[in-house]
Amino acid sequence: MYYNYLRIGIFSFILATTLIRCGENTPKPLSDGIMEVSGKIDGLRKGTLYLQKVKDSILMNIDSTIISGTPEFRFSTTIETPEIFYLYLNKEDSDSLNDRILFFGEPGRIEIQTLLKTFESSATIKGSKNQELLQEYISFNRKFNDQNLDLLQKFFRAQQLQQNERVDSLQKAMDNLLRRRYLYTINFAANHTDENIAPYLALTQVYDANLSLLDSIAVKMTPEVKGSKYGKEFLNFLEERRKEEAKD
Repeated sequence: MYYNYLRIGIFSFILATTLIRCGENTPKPLSDGIMEVSGKIDGLRKGTLYLQKVKDSILMNIDSTIISGTPEFRFSTTIETPEIFYLYLNKEDSDSLNDRILFFGEPGRIEIQTLLKTFESSATIKGSKNQELLQEYISFNRKFNDQNLDLLQKFFRAQQLQQNERVDSLQKAMDNLLRRRYLYTINFAANHTDENIAPYLALTQVYDANLSLLDSIAVKMTPEVKGSKYGKEFLNFLEERRKEEAKD
């Protein structure tokens, strides 16, 4: 019987030790309203990393950390509602190109992995539903931009050759493409009015669209989204647009 108790004791000790180690590897729960941004920049050995956001139309530093030898980083900040943040890397090389990652922050854990050489374009971001939707939108929108660039090149070429009929035809094609992009953005936002991506896209991508189209987004937004940073800004913007158009 003594040996049975001994075996049970040893097993219990091993189990307890295992659970403690698992507990050490399990991240502690975050408090409400806290966003933790962590990740790794492969290839980085020295530099300063800044967490930034726009406040009162000014891009501000929220926090910073000095990278020295270890490419990992971690930030923690309070956040009331989801909004756009930036991860800015000062490599101390006087070249600011490709040094800022835009991401949709929200309460919880956000993980960003990227490479030093292609800091912005290589970034993979996890932990934010709004970020997933933003990346989906950017992917589709890039196709519109590529088509528009192709039409622009043909348009300027036709102008140089004084091909007036072709110039008019290409102008119509660009106008149609612009309308398609606007309608796609409106529909994308209207289909995701339970997330903050909806008012964000309305404010940044189609703010000059017809009021009735913008209203189609606003009326479908959930109370939570209407009370968010971008939700409030969007509703205030619509009110100002109505006042301006009433004057004309």
